[in-house]
Amino acid sequence: MDLQSLTLLVEIIDAGNLSAAARRLKMTRANVSYHLNQLERSVGAQLVRRTTRRAEPTEIGLRLYQHGVAIQGELRAARESVTTLGEGLQGQVRLSVPSGYGQLVMADWLIDFKRRYPGIVLDVVFENRIEDLLRDEVDIAIRVIPEPPQNLVARAMGPVRYVACASRDYAARHPLPEQLDGLHGAPVVTAAVIGRQLRVSAYQGEIRREVVLEPTLISENFLFLRQAILAGLGIGLVPDYVVAEDVRRGEVLTTLDDWRLSIFGTQMFMLYMPNRQHTRAIRTFIDYTLERVREVSPGS
Repeated sequence: MDLQSLTLLVEIIDAGNLSAAARRLKMTRANVSYHLNQLERSVGAQLVRRTTRRAEPTEIGLRLYQHGVAIQGELRAARESVTTLGEGLQGQVRLSVPSGYGQLVMADWLIDFKRRYPGIVLDVVFENRIEDLLRDEVDIAIRVIPEPPQNLVARAMGPVRYVACASRDYAARHPLPEQLDGLHGAPVVTAAVIGRQLRVSAYQGEIRREVVLEPTLISENFLFLRQAILAGLGIGLVPDYVVAEDVRRGEVLTTLDDWRLSIFGTQMFMLYMPNRQHTRAIRTFIDYTLERVREVSPGS
């Protein structure tokens, strides 16, 4: 067994099947299969269970995979140490952030981080999936979820508060609801799963209620939702940071302020894989981001 064999195993398990691993390794599927068979013969045990769609590790395969990932991380860290000897901090951070939070809150942080560490390459994706982290497409993912997956390291970044809001123009033409039930029948502007009813959880002290709504405008792009709210298209149900500046200027009014509203989850988390050896660049980014979170949310 050598490093090349371990790298092959890591790529197969990360990719999820032999064909995808072959594309990542720029090899033929038959070649990947051959080398995997050779590795299994040398170990004397099956390392990967093959099905028509998936390649899943056996118990011993998972142990070897974890060793392979750790070794790859150590090699990256060693190369980084040699490369940056006598220079400023360098390396790469692959980051996935939610579209709204990333653009409206984290954008200034990312720019400041890049100014502080010009030698670090930031590769930022604005999206809302966790799968990219599991497939090793990114190093860190920021997500709003009720509970983080148990197989990931989760660093709390504080609660996310949704608000019911509307433009001043809309409020002048339509009374804003003062009770939760008043949202029924209202044109709701929010992020939801298309084709499904929207379930909004609402909390007031020990009271918990759930309201089922049918939005009239749905998008994962919170900047677009903000524009729609400002245009007076309906009542927005969005995280407070989406309209914070508009509320401060008096262009957007909030309602149902006595209720704590939640749609996708009430917490923001920084997620990363527990078995990945982080480079100095990644560790520096994690520490920097958590420090910025503490500045805006001292209790986090």
